[in-house]
Amino acid sequence: MAILYLVRHGQASFGADNYDVLSDLGRRQAQRLGHYLRERGVQFEASITGTLERQKQTHAGICDGLGRPMQALHLPALNEYDSHALIEAVHPQALPRPDTPELYRQHFRLLRQALHAWIAGQIEPRGMPSFEHWSAGIQTTLDHVRQHYSGPVLLVSSGGPIATAVGQVVQAQPGSWIELNLRLRNASLTQFEFNPKRHSLLTYNTLPHLDGPEYADWVTYA
Repeated sequence: MAILYLVRHGQASFGADNYDVLSDLGRRQAQRLGHYLRERGVQFEASITGTLERQKQTHAGICDGLGRPMQALHLPALNEYDSHALIEAVHPQALPRPDTPELYRQHFRLLRQALHAWIAGQIEPRGMPSFEHWSAGIQTTLDHVRQHYSGPVLLVSSGGPIATAVGQVVQAQPGSWIELNLRLRNASLTQFEFNPKRHSLLTYNTLPHLDGPEYADWVTYA
């Protein structure tokens, strides 16, 4: 069987005016993952990313670590949901920048609440599709991988799409992917085995490239 390597983007710029940019640590996380894969002789048949900058920058960092460029297929279906639109749908009042531990926790409490409501069809966040439409785009991407490739494939996305893909593969209830999503670490590696008929979960949310005391402070979530 072939392996699909699903990678969450590296650390972005949480709390900044533009979240969609990797931090310096996020770039190092991506490069370190690429170096780890090069050490193990992984040769990708293809690579796929969303169209968000943090996803494309993570792909570029992995390529740097691999020591070779790869032309990626950019699919909007792999883009993250809009967390601001979701929170606004359940809490219309303006919120301060989440720059303290309590405000950070409040942000994710509201996000969790909004995700449950979105999945249940109880809210229509501004500028976002329904959860069913969004989820179908991720399933179509997995189908594309099975139908077009027979070797290792790199897929760089975000927590929401990766957690949803895992939920689809293991046939979990739609709401269960929320907790999977909110525990995904930056530049983490999830692996599916695949053949023309199906995907099977092999690993989830691992950081083998950061397995050492020198990388202890490289493990991040946002």
